[in-house]
Amino acid sequence: MAAVIVGVLLAAVGVWVWGYHTGCMVEEERSREELRRMGEESSLFGEDVPVREAERGLIEVMPSAVVIADVHGMVRYYSPGARQLGVVQGGWLSSREVEDIITQAAEDGEILQREVDMPINYPAGVRPRPEMSGKGIKAGDKAPSDTLHLRIRAGRITEQLYAVLIEDISEQRRFEAMRRDFVTNVSHELKTPAGAISLLAETITDAADDPDMVRYFSGRITKESARLTEMVKRLIDLQKAQNSQALNLSAANVSVLKVVREAVQENAVQASNKHIRVNISFDGTPVAPTAAEAAQRDEHGDATVFLDEEALTTAVKNLVENAVRYSPEHTTIGVGVAVAGGKVTIRVVDQGIGIPADSLDRIFERFYRVDPARSRATGGTGLGLAIVKHCVQECGGTISVWSREGEGSTFTIELPEAKNAADTKTEQAPAGA
Repeated sequence: MAAVIVGVLLAAVGVWVWGYHTGCMVEEERSREELRRMGEESSLFGEDVPVREAERGLIEVMPSAVVIADVHGMVRYYSPGARQLGVVQGGWLSSREVEDIITQAAEDGEILQREVDMPINYPAGVRPRPEMSGKGIKAGDKAPSDTLHLRIRAGRITEQLYAVLIEDISEQRRFEAMRRDFVTNVSHELKTPAGAISLLAETITDAADDPDMVRYFSGRITKESARLTEMVKRLIDLQKAQNSQALNLSAANVSVLKVVREAVQENAVQASNKHIRVNISFDGTPVAPTAAEAAQRDEHGDATVFLDEEALTTAVKNLVENAVRYSPEHTTIGVGVAVAGGKVTIRVVDQGIGIPADSLDRIFERFYRVDPARSRATGGTGLGLAIVKHCVQECGGTISVWSREGEGSTFTIELPEAKNAADTKTEQAPAGA
């Protein structure tokens, strides 16, 4: 009987121990589950960091636009940048390209990254690019494009949701194209006259017994040499225009009409050869083409700016030279000076061939040519407008262009009037300067 009682007691103890151990295991699992749940609900950046605040702050500081969507294209969240790019509309992805990347990421189970070209589809009321002024496109600005170049990265973040990071690389691709074009153009422009001189010299050697051929080919060599010399001179002018320190050292009060008259006179022979008339005006009223004639007519109107006279003369001279070069014979060029609101405006208006709309934002690039064949035929180097841009910018002004093919072009320089410019220089000058 005692043995039975002992057995029962041992069994009870065993049951109690098993139950206690099992209870501890259940309680431990519950604790682990609670800790896991708390870990999922807390931020990766610390238990005391609010999850919603951390998520929103992280997205706001990211350089890319962010879209959170499911595999069907339903959007759960998108950043303001995504709206600017026009990839979300009515709570759904509006871009087939982005949808395809999410679908592919879901099928592969991997993070995907692609670059795509997407037509611009901005929602109503959104203007990511400023409107062009009546003066046309300012040097350095780009014309509105119909296509965006996007870098897209997409991957799964939960069982049902995918994160899409979108970066607009349109400007980067534009500069890459500009760099490629510049390298190609400068190589071509320098190689062409050098190669022509070498070939013509060999031809003269072969035709040494023919005086007429020697004269003809020597004339061609002279022409190509002059073209090469002009190009080197323009490159030096461009380098000089980019040297702002040199320009600032020689800043002074300058008569704008004096600069304009000198620029026009330097192009007078070329204009006369093409029977082109160049008119000068001030505040809409015609003025004399020279200072001597202005004194005889007792003309007193003028505008004064505080800058480097040589830089401004170079800029205006190049604009008038371009107007003469690309205008048909028996046309008129207008060079107008006006003062309003503390700004001095210089406009060069021609009746030339005009500039295509897709080239307006590139004509101030070095060696860029709208029509390379025509530019070479007229003796252009592709550097004149680049020099103008740098000269005007170093003078503290801006230059813009309006043009339409077959209707001519208008180049507008805007500069601060002398009293404003002088005040600015005085404020910026170091003590004791």
